[in-house]
This record gives sequence, structure tokens and C-alpha cells, in this order.
Amino acid sequence: MNPVTPQPASLDSVAEQLRAAFPDVELSLVDPGVPAILLPAEELVAVCEYLKATPGLAFDYLASVTAIDYLDRIDLVYQLRSLADRRDLILRVELERDASVAPSVVGVWRAADFQEREIYDLMGVRFTGHPNLKRILLYDEFDGHPLRKDWRLPAEPRTIPPAPSL
Repeated sequence: MNPVTPQPASLDSVAEQLRAAFPDVELSLVDPGVPAILLPAEELVAVCEYLKATPGLAFDYLASVTAIDYLDRIDLVYQLRSLADRRDLILRVELERDASVAPSVVGVWRAADFQEREIYDLMGVRFTGHPNLKRILLYDEFDGHPLRKDWRLPAEPRTIPPAPSL
């Protein structure tokens, strides 16, 4: 007898499972045809843990995390992948621009570590619970977050502090 291989869940099925597991969370499908779900920041870690651990879903790989500045808000975009089922899912979280804070998913996927640090460094999004949230590309004294659309070069040229001697 051949074992039955479970079929990968469709986006609608994934959304239905998430709504059943998180009935108090408002989830929205984004753009028909694009496998993307919009969810509140407060539920991000719980939803990610569920998506990773639930048989039939098994989104076991975090392909990327990025941020988009829309001037009135900042969106975080998580691209998840189920390696066994060869399918992707995108999670989107909208953040207030002036208070751009989201929970870290490093506890779910270690691959989020440097990606969240890069977003912090270049976009100014703070990730609560991150084990080492500090600049990764720019020097510590750098003023601002240069990928935000409202960031401008300083009027006066700045000097870069000298590197410590060895």
C-alpha cells in the first residue's frame, strides 16, 4: 500500500487554518493571486510559530524579511517557504511610522537575526525580544536611518570616527 502524501495547502486553506487557530485576529488576504496575508504585529510570533510547526503547513524556512516605507506607515514583509511542499507564503505587518516596533521572530527562525538588524539599521524599526539589536552596516554614531524616505544628507559633511588601533 502506498502512503498518501498530504497535498500542500492552498492560500485560502492556510488562511482558514489561521482563522480557526486565531479567531480573535483579523487576517486579510492581500491582492488576489498573491500568496500574502496581512496580520497585526502583536500576533506575528504566534502566527509564525503556528505556520512553522503545524503539519500540512510546515513553513520551515524564512527566505527574507524586508521593510517598505510608505511615508505614512512602514510595512514588514516576511517571505516564508515550505521546503518540503515547495511553496511560499508572504506575511505583511503594517506599523505606525512614528512608533515602528515589532516583535522579533529570531526565536522562530534564526535566519531573521541579521535581517532584522539590517532593517533596524537602515529603516529604524525596533524588534522587541531581539537578542542583539544593534547596527550591522553603519557605524554606531551614524545619525538616522538612510532608507527611510524622509532621511536627508546632513547639511555639513560629517567625519567618520577613526578606527581603533590594533
